[in-house]
Amino acid sequence: MQTHILGYPRIGSKRELKKACEQYWSGKILLEELLTTGRNICNHNWNIQKEAGIDLIPCNDFSYYDQVLDMSLIVGAIPVRYHEVALKKNNSELDLYFAMARGYQKDGLDITAMEMTKWFDTNYHYIVPEFYKNQQFTLTSDKIFNEFAGAKQAGINAKPVLIGLVSYLLLGKEKEEGFDKLDLAKNLLPVYTEIITKLQDQGAQWIQFDEPFLTLDITEKAKETYQYVYQELRKQFPKLKFIIATYFDGLKDNASLAVSLPADVLHIDLVRNPEQLEDILSAIPENLSLSLGVVDGRNIWKNNYEKSLTFIKKATEKLGTERIFVAPSCSLLHSPCDLDFETTLQPEIKNWLSFAKQKVKEVVSLKALASGTEDESILADFEDNKKAVASRKTSSLIHNDKVKQRVAAVTEEDAQRKNSFRIRKEKQQESLQLPLFPTTTIGSFPQTTEVRSWRAQLKKGDLSAEQYDALLKEETQRTIRWQEEIGIDVLVHGEFERNDMVEYFGEKLEGFIFTKNGWVQSYGSRCVKPPVIFGDISRPDPMTVYWSQYAQSQTSKWVKGMLTGPVTILQWSFVRDDQPRAETCKQIALAIRDEVVDLEKAGIRIIQIDEPAIREGLPLRKAEWQNYLKWAVEAFRISASGVEDTTQIHTHMCYSEFNDIIKNIADMDADVITIECSRSQMELLNAFADFKYPNEIGPGVYDIHSPRVPSKEEMIELLRKAQNVIPASQLWVNPDCGLKTRHWEETEKALIAMVAAAKEASAAYA
Repeated sequence: MQTHILGYPRIGSKRELKKACEQYWSGKILLEELLTTGRNICNHNWNIQKEAGIDLIPCNDFSYYDQVLDMSLIVGAIPVRYHEVALKKNNSELDLYFAMARGYQKDGLDITAMEMTKWFDTNYHYIVPEFYKNQQFTLTSDKIFNEFAGAKQAGINAKPVLIGLVSYLLLGKEKEEGFDKLDLAKNLLPVYTEIITKLQDQGAQWIQFDEPFLTLDITEKAKETYQYVYQELRKQFPKLKFIIATYFDGLKDNASLAVSLPADVLHIDLVRNPEQLEDILSAIPENLSLSLGVVDGRNIWKNNYEKSLTFIKKATEKLGTERIFVAPSCSLLHSPCDLDFETTLQPEIKNWLSFAKQKVKEVVSLKALASGTEDESILADFEDNKKAVASRKTSSLIHNDKVKQRVAAVTEEDAQRKNSFRIRKEKQQESLQLPLFPTTTIGSFPQTTEVRSWRAQLKKGDLSAEQYDALLKEETQRTIRWQEEIGIDVLVHGEFERNDMVEYFGEKLEGFIFTKNGWVQSYGSRCVKPPVIFGDISRPDPMTVYWSQYAQSQTSKWVKGMLTGPVTILQWSFVRDDQPRAETCKQIALAIRDEVVDLEKAGIRIIQIDEPAIREGLPLRKAEWQNYLKWAVEAFRISASGVEDTTQIHTHMCYSEFNDIIKNIADMDADVITIECSRSQMELLNAFADFKYPNEIGPGVYDIHSPRVPSKEEMIELLRKAQNVIPASQLWVNPDCGLKTRHWEETEKALIAMVAAAKEASAAYA
């Protein structure tokens, strides 16, 4: 029996990579310092796994921004518009790489970033490859070879991890008509062959191919491409050992395909789909070993050893120990780094948790226990594990009967506005008196180093609550005045009191706990620290009314109340796994509903309930969508439906494909939806147009995930595209997303251009 890890977090235990990247982007450190940080993180990660006793340790799971973007650079899938960046005298390969991710606006060049979207049903974002008809690929980067050599230098013959060729193509987008991206497999295969040849020459014995698309609904053509690619690779490399890694769901109807591919090991996710084990064991051929993903790579709960051992026992009885690998369900990229850094958590709750470093140990312990170890430390660990699991089942910290009773009493009426949108719209137009093409922002404004330092000083006791309050009021007032000056129609208070759009609310709700260092990567240098939902959820006191009411008192214009929706709070937290997610979501929805009602009572007439995670929560298989969408849409409607017709409810979604769920988005019945649109050049609006979406829409006219500042003319062109498919009377004008991570200088320039573009579009329409 062997152990392996599919991938390890690359941000560093204390977010060293985030800090180094941002310093490099701002010119504060040199390239070599950034590269040294990357090498140090790799060595740290390898040593953790080596010392724990992992048999196959991955390399090439590290990335300076995104593993899909890494693959695009390695195989030379570099869009033509970046070629000039590469030719600039002082630019390195990494500068080209970052330009693809973030855009490039210097040296006389002004180049947009590549598209970014969600990585399956996670809150991680990847950079979408761009594909063209008859595209040619070439080996362009040595990153993967350098990392393998680095691991060897550290005394580890590592297992290189590659995004499988078929999944890589399926992750991309055709940028012109008349071809299927899968047609590029024959052009791409020689580069994969070249990569693997070089790794084999370096001494690699194993290659891990990540093929998560095997857990999705795929076409017959995709299935044929899988057969073609792996048969060709096996012919080229008869002695190399291949692991095909699947995760995030079960293989289901793709099981026969997966077990037929000429690999040495097939990895399956038994956390997301434990039922598949029986089917795989009955279909697996004699030449194929099985990797059991029994340790949850996406959540933070301690593994239940007894439960995992039943899976391992069942598999070993059928296959024998020598054909079994024990592993996490997926890459540990989605887990925080190390529970040892959490020194302030309540001990009872901390004893229920496990982060990446601890999950590595769990994998090793499970192998030892399944092998019949007599090691006293492992057996003691087993006893501690049993006690922790039992403690969590019976703890009085978890259950609140009042919350359970309130959820049980929810009726259909609780999820309905008083009247239809058509009636509400007339009342809102009369009440709010907004112009054509009303302008707004998505909620947050830049959180400067100074603003963040105030929060840190408050926590340390260096600022009193009164001093902190006064500073935030001054910042809020300044932001309100500036929005008035440039002519934004619906203002926001800026959210300077908030650390994170989910964490802020979780801190004010019962049933949540918070870590100090539980960071995970969302995209690039953007890290989030998801709250942990451990028990029943309720709202003891108002959460946002104070700051919304203060901001509204500073202006005669309307100020939006800003809330995070129940589905997004659920999706962007580490969620308890001892009850259905739908039940937990309904508890959150009732808490948000209380806040919406209180905001209305306080005089806030426009309330935004952000739901960027609705789309990412979809199960990977379409057959399971409707059940999820039913409870997710209901949760949003419960949160939004306690107000009068004259109160306008907004929602916001970003980096999502809407075509397949547009009816469900309409069923949410928000008065206004704002969406990310600029990177896709308004393509996402087509779904709303084809559906004849009845409510109002704010398509984003500039990309806030890039430091690049678009021109007024660029935004006007995007608004023209929007008007071609959506009636002008339904359109709002706004950025793609919140502005918290941006700098004031670029924010001011971009929003001034946005308001000017809206005015020009309105004048042209009139």
